[in-house]
Amino acid sequence: MASIGFIGLGLMGQPMAANLVKAGYRVAGFDLAAANLKNAGDKGVTTGASAADVVRAADVVVTMLPAGKDTLAVWGGGIMEAAKPGTLFIDSSTIDVGSARAAHELADKSGMLSLDAPVSGGVGGAEAGTLTFMCGGTAAAFEKAKPVLEAMGKRIVHCGDAGAGQSAKICNNMILGISMIGVCEAFALAEKLGLSHQALFDVASTSSGQCWSLTSYCPVPGPVPAAPSNRDYKPGFSSALMLKDLKLAQEAAAASGASTPLGAAAAQLYGMHNAWGEGGADFSAIIHLLRGKGVKS
Repeated sequence: MASIGFIGLGLMGQPMAANLVKAGYRVAGFDLAAANLKNAGDKGVTTGASAADVVRAADVVVTMLPAGKDTLAVWGGGIMEAAKPGTLFIDSSTIDVGSARAAHELADKSGMLSLDAPVSGGVGGAEAGTLTFMCGGTAAAFEKAKPVLEAMGKRIVHCGDAGAGQSAKICNNMILGISMIGVCEAFALAEKLGLSHQALFDVASTSSGQCWSLTSYCPVPGPVPAAPSNRDYKPGFSSALMLKDLKLAQEAAAASGASTPLGAAAAQLYGMHNAWGEGGADFSAIIHLLRGKGVKS
């Protein structure tokens, strides 16, 4: 089995690395937070003293970091020089397309294979090993990465060349943010009209209003027991992260000249929701903003 270097052991990275261990890979991990290192160590990950330390013996390096500047700082901060020639670098962070392409350039100049492979599925998917990976890079990099990604995910899609994975991710999450707002607006209206949550769900879930935001992540308690709305909106995917992705989509739209008026409106509404103090709640909690009532109201 290949040796894996894993950098970024937060809420997503930690269960992803643990699933690689379960699959039989030798995993060495690094994170700036001592608590994350300890928790990963408890799950079988060998912890290193630095990012460079964990890549030296690695065949594949996976990074899971907060933003494009972090990916570029790590990829350009000496780990390419520390790694073996031909090491495959996979960035599963959700970052802007420009930074993703710049990361590929860093790898290419160092003679390394690279893949941008952001994920969909949230913390629950990371823990269950059911993530979707959206991959951008060469066919050779994708084929080498596929067995590793399959240990952490259920669906692995090659979307195209460098940056295509990030492009697919931000387009998908723009759809998700827009659709969740639409579903929340419908429930808020139904409440004003005296229609029960269950009645609206029973109709819309089997009619033309059906969508993932309704049938898998219903923003009101009851109809979908596994949805965060039944757990006081404890996040599977936080409102803050949704805002981050919607902003990335707007940056890409501006750079490419695309018209995304609904995406812009969704970004504005999630900005208000975060400013209102619910950035740490699940993104489906935006129904509180539309009602004008907070989580505890």
